[in-house]
Amino acid sequence: MPRLAYVNGAFVPEADATVSIFDRGFLFADGVYEVIALVDGRFVDDGPHLDRLDRSLREIQLVLPMPRVDLHAMLLELATRNAVTEGLVYMQVTRGPAERDFAFPVAPTPTIVAYARATPVLAHPRALAGATAITVPDQRWARRDIKSIALLPQVLAKQAARAADAFEALMVEDDHVTEGGAATLFMVSGGALVTHALGTDVLPGITRERVFSLAATRDIPIIERSISTEEVRAADELFITAATAFVMPIVRVDGVAIGNGAPGEITMQLRADYIASVRHGAAAM
Repeated sequence: MPRLAYVNGAFVPEADATVSIFDRGFLFADGVYEVIALVDGRFVDDGPHLDRLDRSLREIQLVLPMPRVDLHAMLLELATRNAVTEGLVYMQVTRGPAERDFAFPVAPTPTIVAYARATPVLAHPRALAGATAITVPDQRWARRDIKSIALLPQVLAKQAARAADAFEALMVEDDHVTEGGAATLFMVSGGALVTHALGTDVLPGITRERVFSLAATRDIPIIERSISTEEVRAADELFITAATAFVMPIVRVDGVAIGNGAPGEITMQLRADYIASVRHGAAAM
């Protein structure tokens, strides 16, 4: 049975899932997206993810082309039709097709597309041994808080990571790490979690917020501030968080071992706590 995608109101085989060449997402990257994980057939933090989608749309002056309750139902049906019980759903909303003009069309007809993928998120192949990362210059635009589909800098960063046989690229600006190419960075130092404060220079991670809650239950202090590249290499532990990576230990950066070169105790405890909270249904929102 062919995999199905959703395109503007219809479920269609992925091979037939097409949009206009004049779609502003294609021409200008004029759109936003979200990724939501599934575990045991249930979404993980779907409420906060859809909240962030709403926020991203507001920031680019675009309205969701369907009621939120219908969007949620569509995503669940998409996962069901594709028999995805563990994996992810991806959705993208653009300003839709129009004549190629930089300014907004007067009456846009937004495009909404989505697809589902089965992929291991609980037993991620990198989680037990730990992942590696490299540092790259942060060349992204100034509104990184918007989950924009304009991802060319991240594409180049991720390609550099792949060429170096690394899992993630850590973005560096003014000798400080902002975040990963597709993840939030956490440092463990002196028993506390340190991560970049929210603002227009980083994406407000949904998994980041759940980790905050889990850390609070274990009385682990949280410090929100910038992290220098020197601190990264000297950290007791490092990990990244993302929708489908959950809590992912980073054991080496630019070839330098972090701590003892193995996943740290606090990192793996938080990963275990995260998975337990998801499997016990705390993710439904």
